[in-house]
Amino acid sequence: MSQADLLDQDPVFQLKGSMLAVTVLELAHNDLSRLDRQLADKVAQAPNFFRDTPLVLALDKLPGGEGQLDLQGVLDICRRHGLRTLAIRANREEDLRLATMLDIPVLPPSGSRDRPLEPKDAAAAAPAEGIVRRPRSEKLAEPVVEKAIDKASEKTADKAPEKAPEKPAEPSVPAVRPTKLVTTPVRGGVQIYAAGGDLIVLAPVSPGAELLADGNIHVYGPMRGRALAGVKGDTSARIFCQQLGAELVSIAGNYKVAEDLRRSPQWGQAVHVSLSGDVLNITRL
Repeated sequence: MSQADLLDQDPVFQLKGSMLAVTVLELAHNDLSRLDRQLADKVAQAPNFFRDTPLVLALDKLPGGEGQLDLQGVLDICRRHGLRTLAIRANREEDLRLATMLDIPVLPPSGSRDRPLEPKDAAAAAPAEGIVRRPRSEKLAEPVVEKAIDKASEKTADKAPEKAPEKPAEPSVPAVRPTKLVTTPVRGGVQIYAAGGDLIVLAPVSPGAELLADGNIHVYGPMRGRALAGVKGDTSARIFCQQLGAELVSIAGNYKVAEDLRRSPQWGQAVHVSLSGDVLNITRL
């Protein structure tokens, strides 16, 4: 057997099936200017997380009467905001033709029911009572000194009126936001955002669900979705979960996906996630 034959028996690659957590952008309207504005607002919530994020562009829920879609324009908008389109999901002939012309892979349409993708602030995420946390970005307001009104004694021809002493400054009370408390299961496709504070979930978090908080995230149940703490850059934010099975964990834009997390001996355990420099540390509780 020749040397070449021996080398051919040693494979240089493997083809494997894998379930990856990929962001799906589902278009509801053919309006590129609104898409640009609203996507900019969404990315501003967590700019580091959205940088070079792989994306599937879903066109299969677009209404039929909104005209021809400028697919290249949509791709350009996504790229401008840091999203890298891997494929599209479509069923209209014109979209399939455009994808072929642009050499974009096409995935079959989704058979799942529509689910809301906007942050939830309703009953499923009612604020906790008596639990508060001051946002780190807020500072104490400058103390205000209120001058007393000048009161003059009875004026005489040779005596000027005297001013009352100034009142001592009273420190203002800083604004605080309550911790957001969720007591019901968080289903796939639902996104919950705790602006300016912590997020506490007392129920399971399903795959496809997304938790975001400017502060810490606590999950007292199985965590199988995404958890993004410190989304506005708070590197001291932490993630606590009772059972680690997440698709992604992120602190201040530094993240690990499920493939990396499964290699950790803490997979499936109660863990504490913190950030040191740009490295996520996962320790068992």
